[in-house]
Amino acid sequence: MQLSFQHLFFTLAFAVLVVAIMVVAKSILIPLGLALLLAFILHPLHKRLKQKRIGNIGAAILVLLSFFLVLIGILTFFSTEILSLSDQLTDFGDKLMSIFTDSVVFVNENLSFLGNFDKDQLLEDGKAWIKDGAASLLGKTFSNTANILTGLFTVIIYTFLFLIYKEGLVSAFMRFAPEEKEPQYLKMLKKIQNVGQKYLSGMLTLILILGLANSTGLWIIGLDSPFLFGFLAATLSIIPYIGTTLGASIPVLYAFMSKDELWVPIAVAGMFWLIQVIESNFLSPKIVGNSVNVNAFAAILSLIIGASVWGVAGMVLFLPFAAMLKVICENYIPLQPLALLIGDDHFNKSQQSDDGPSFFKKIKNKVMK
Repeated sequence: MQLSFQHLFFTLAFAVLVVAIMVVAKSILIPLGLALLLAFILHPLHKRLKQKRIGNIGAAILVLLSFFLVLIGILTFFSTEILSLSDQLTDFGDKLMSIFTDSVVFVNENLSFLGNFDKDQLLEDGKAWIKDGAASLLGKTFSNTANILTGLFTVIIYTFLFLIYKEGLVSAFMRFAPEEKEPQYLKMLKKIQNVGQKYLSGMLTLILILGLANSTGLWIIGLDSPFLFGFLAATLSIIPYIGTTLGASIPVLYAFMSKDELWVPIAVAGMFWLIQVIESNFLSPKIVGNSVNVNAFAAILSLIIGASVWGVAGMVLFLPFAAMLKVICENYIPLQPLALLIGDDHFNKSQQSDDGPSFFKKIKNKVMK
């Protein structure tokens, strides 16, 4: 066995250069990445409209207009739910501040690290601090909203360009392939597109199902604004591993603070746990399927790297990008070991041979029979 330090140096230098470019040019690459995935999922509709003699540009405009109307509807729904909950959120903040004040008083009575102080004065100071923080937060919200709208407009423009120049882009990428390898290269490009398309369409379907299931469960329990919390938790589940826990913790905390009965937050937590078990073992394998086909180690690593490089956008984008990278690595012999490290097939076979079929797979097999 021989180790080439020259090849190792160039590999590490290339990896560092790629990360540096992603950090420096993230304001350009993030909208491009979002637009690419959005173009993948809108491509079938764009292709169908083109066949009806609407034209390439006309079909792209209609597709993006439909997407924009759906997005406006979703934002309107969430805004209406948040406005209807605003009065309760004020009471929620007052109750949270009161609990914090009582906790400080209790600790001070037992440890006496603050000396004598007025509880009412502490409560008033806390409310004034929250009010000042809310004013600062409101200013930042307007600034962030402007940045989000600018980024959304940029994503729509990039998506429009991807849709109308799709054939030209494919032809340009085909020039990188040797003439005898063009069919294999074209197959690789189509597989990359299918990975992004199946992942996004599967995730949207999964979000819709989870949102309805969460909202129904919260409505049965009796929590306020069940559709807001249900679909918020379902939407956050697009962030692997962390999103599900964060989406469940918000309604659990709200139930704990807004309801006097202790069984309500316990019931909310139990409902989210049950839905998560069903989603992980039954819904996600059937709906998303093997479109991502990335093992847990590579998924967590892509999540950490994405959060470090691009923040929340990286947490959402790097998992499907890892699946696309796996497709590319499978078609190049020097990169096939990297494909094995990213892929899930080899790890699943090893785990099944060592541990046997899992408990949930046994249940799923019995149900499917």
